[in-house]
Amino acid sequence: MCVNCVHKFDAAANDSRLRFFGNVNVGEAQTPIPDTVQVPLTSVFDNYTHVVFATGCTLPTLHPTLPPSEYCVPALSLVHWYTQHPSGPPPPPLERITHVSLIGNGNVSLDIARMLLTPVSVLGKYDVPAPVLAVLTKSQVKHVSIFGRRGPLEAAFTTKELRELINLPDSSMVPLSPAILDPPLENNAAKPTRQQSRILQLLRQGSKNTFGTTPKTWSLDFFRSPTDLTPPAPGSSLANLTVAHTALDPTHSRAVPTGETSTIPTSLVVTSLGFHAEHQAPFHDPSSPHMRTSPGGRVVLPSTGTALKNVYASGWAATGAKGVLAATMMDAYAVADAVLSDWLPGGDVHTTSTPVSTPENALLRGREDTQVLLNPSPELESPPAEVIEGLRDGIVTEYGDWKRVDAEEVRRGALVEKERERMDWQEAKAFLYQQTR
Repeated sequence: MCVNCVHKFDAAANDSRLRFFGNVNVGEAQTPIPDTVQVPLTSVFDNYTHVVFATGCTLPTLHPTLPPSEYCVPALSLVHWYTQHPSGPPPPPLERITHVSLIGNGNVSLDIARMLLTPVSVLGKYDVPAPVLAVLTKSQVKHVSIFGRRGPLEAAFTTKELRELINLPDSSMVPLSPAILDPPLENNAAKPTRQQSRILQLLRQGSKNTFGTTPKTWSLDFFRSPTDLTPPAPGSSLANLTVAHTALDPTHSRAVPTGETSTIPTSLVVTSLGFHAEHQAPFHDPSSPHMRTSPGGRVVLPSTGTALKNVYASGWAATGAKGVLAATMMDAYAVADAVLSDWLPGGDVHTTSTPVSTPENALLRGREDTQVLLNPSPELESPPAEVIEGLRDGIVTEYGDWKRVDAEEVRRGALVEKERERMDWQEAKAFLYQQTR
């Protein structure tokens, strides 16, 4: 978590009007985290006058021709492994993996490549958990390929992520063809933005280490789109990834196949193609990857087009998995303004239903009805009964618990000259139990 985000949360959490309840799962999740307290949405509605969903998009978007298998995993599985997420995915068998193929040209792909290529002696100074370092110590990864169906001008990664990868010790980048780095501009094409120009400049410079002089290498393979993955042949440890060569259609800048293909032997394919909301998420709109909202983040029932009074969604929960942190922050401010304008005297805001795509709901289009689901006068000092029980049983955590865990992680890290030594949930629970004895 970025330092500014931590400070912002600390400032909010220290306000006496806010209570934080951790290790709580609200509603029915497709992939519930083990050992959490399950709180039905009805309990939340019974205990609060306003609800804001800031639940993000928690499921990875899978590639249509590369389903999860022994040789193909979603990027989220790896990220959850090396961040020690409570979902507890298994570690990758890095002791027998030599080549990793990352599908997707975003920051997540570059972050995974950096984790796999950075020397353990460097990672060990930061907050990488000890069990993760133990697996990385045995890693046999020699090369990481990062595939993107379009070119460097369309890449979604930032200059910051690229610069960190370029400056890695003990690794070097495969030089790119000048034809890729200096694409001809069409007459009506827009000039590269400042960020695009900076990315091209970094790619032209190449890695800090000269290619061929390092034990590990990596490559950005632009204009390649995977089409198939076959298991290893008898006697081989490498699967075969087939990629179609692509080019940009100048009329709409989409990647189209050229008819040429290549086959890349690889130990593991990792797909990093974005995220979407759970279908079991409250008020999920089956026609989109996120909740359906009207202006101000006001949640609308997808089945009827009716606005839900005092129910809001913010960030990826409302917009889908797009935009960087600054964009979601601005959206959060806008939703907060909507909550206040709906609540304050004289702040009457008329929410208009958005059109419903299903024919049977055609007559409901344009209505301004609202549906009330929340308790207009709850007991403000009383959270849901499930949360109260979880607090009593030591399963639900509060902000003070997190601060104690935070301080202990930093203390343990200092003993081994690390930024912090992260605990998993079981360790944190045992530590908090000892604190209360």
